[in-house]
Amino acid sequence: MTKKLAYIYIILAAILWGIIGLFVTNLYKLGFSAMQIVAIRAITACAFLVTYALVKNRKLLLIRTSDIKYFVGTGIISFVLFNLCLFNAIKETSISIATILLYTAPAFVTLLSWLFLKECLTIRKIFALSITLVGSALVVGVASSSDSKISLIGLALGVGSGFFYALYSIFGKYALVKSNSITVTIYTFVFASLAILPFIDFEILSLISSFEAWINVLGIGFFSTVLAFTLYTKGLETIESSRASIIATIEPVVASIISFIVFNETLSITQYIGIILVITAVLLVQESTKKNLSKVTNESHAS
Repeated sequence: MTKKLAYIYIILAAILWGIIGLFVTNLYKLGFSAMQIVAIRAITACAFLVTYALVKNRKLLLIRTSDIKYFVGTGIISFVLFNLCLFNAIKETSISIATILLYTAPAFVTLLSWLFLKECLTIRKIFALSITLVGSALVVGVASSSDSKISLIGLALGVGSGFFYALYSIFGKYALVKSNSITVTIYTFVFASLAILPFIDFEILSLISSFEAWINVLGIGFFSTVLAFTLYTKGLETIESSRASIIATIEPVVASIISFIVFNETLSITQYIGIILVITAVLLVQESTKKNLSKVTNESHAS
């Protein structure tokens, strides 16, 4: 795969993630809890992907027992925990603010990639990351007025979602050494589903019975999950984790636009400046660098 195509995959994934707040908000209005929405997202995605593998290529379901630890990482430690934090942050704050706080993730990814994947921490990456964080803060509107301030719990949930989201790139990069990108995505949701099933009650069956509920289930389960994660994981095969994470910061831009169009949330001048900064950071990070996947491969075989 060319780097250009990998960038396109990451950008498309970010757009699909950016519209997830629309589905989450609609499901909240229908009476679903954050735990139930996470379960819907995980189980729906799991059903789509396992069915695809059974029909298309059953070899995609084959994994090594030694790789299970990586899928526990992508599925439980990352996916379940970051979604619980994110969806509760949306309820505690707003779609835009929760999505922006999710994008503290590049800071965590850059540091963790440097520590565990031996990726270079270049001046350009640090500069792009700084612009991203400043731009994201402006998109939220934190510099506009005192009304923009959020609660401590909202901040903690938002930053927590960023940390656990960052871990997907780290665990996913190691898993891709020995497994196909689709296999990694499948087992992410298999393990996420198994982890969250014990916490779901039968009330969800009555809530999910309406046509409106099913439309939003399809939106969050297939478009904003199966398709988005497949594209993102595929992109990780070619480009660095830290770079992929920073490129995906167009997600809050999409979320802000959706909030404006659907929920009539107006944007200030500083928020428009923030959007420009985020896009600028996305362009800055597309410098040419050497892939570090071979280093990860050698370290995995040595462990």
